[in-house]
Amino acid sequence: MTSLIQSLAVAEYLSFQRAALALGTSQSSVSTRIKVLEIDLGVTLFDRNTRGVRVTEAGRCFVDQVRDAMDILDRAIKTVGMQARVEEGELRIDVHALTSGSFLDRLLDQFHGKHPNVRLHITEGAARDAQFMVREGKLDVAFMACTHEIPDLYSRATWRDRLMVALPARHSLAVRQDVEWRQLSTETFLVRHGGTGPQVHDLIVARSAGKWPVPTILRVDVGRTALLSIIAAGHGISLFVEEGATVDTANITFLPICDEPKAIAFSAVWSPRNRDPAGLKLLDLAANISDPYPKSDSQ
Repeated sequence: MTSLIQSLAVAEYLSFQRAALALGTSQSSVSTRIKVLEIDLGVTLFDRNTRGVRVTEAGRCFVDQVRDAMDILDRAIKTVGMQARVEEGELRIDVHALTSGSFLDRLLDQFHGKHPNVRLHITEGAARDAQFMVREGKLDVAFMACTHEIPDLYSRATWRDRLMVALPARHSLAVRQDVEWRQLSTETFLVRHGGTGPQVHDLIVARSAGKWPVPTILRVDVGRTALLSIIAAGHGISLFVEEGATVDTANITFLPICDEPKAIAFSAVWSPRNRDPAGLKLLDLAANISDPYPKSDSQ
């Protein structure tokens, strides 16, 4: 690399002495290195004479390509440096849901404010699919309901939220301040195929075990907004967390489940092989955002 840089300097100044002065080294060092380089290449890069230095045709071709290569290296170094400082780049994130004012909404808004040139690619999928994508390097971070112990992935509970049931506004239970699980045992639950749907399904089954028959659970292949519309129309009920109950939804009543043992945990999952600085900054920020249900309150 030193020989290449010295070759560029000699080609610019057409003098070994001036090139050496510009580089802060000795003329003999420049002359010796370039002579060795010429021997290695098998061509003469510079004609030397008493009047100075002339670049040969082979030397001109060589110097032009070295200059182009140096420009590429310079851009690569600057780009990597900017990514290391999280000045630019991209981040692939999977979320369980994204509603206005929610923890994830605040997290991503603050991250964008701190790192506006990092492009966020946000998707919503089932937790099991997200784990595969994190493992395969197709996602940088996945945020999903519940805590997870995955042997080859890192997982950290990031925030917690209270469980709520969504009822049609005209439902007989809608006039109450809260409900118990047993009061929901005869209801028809609607759960999504994607997002947190599989985990909601498992939670309903777990709360019923040994107490009463498992309620009717219908899987619906719709998004969150469509699911709320179906509930509002009176076709069933479903489960959400409190941050998702703040949306302005007509004809739906959200009630807390008073015998639900604790707030639901939500976790960040990422691969230990992924050392992308932007992803690590996002995880650090997530750990510092205020959680309305800190761990000590739910254990």
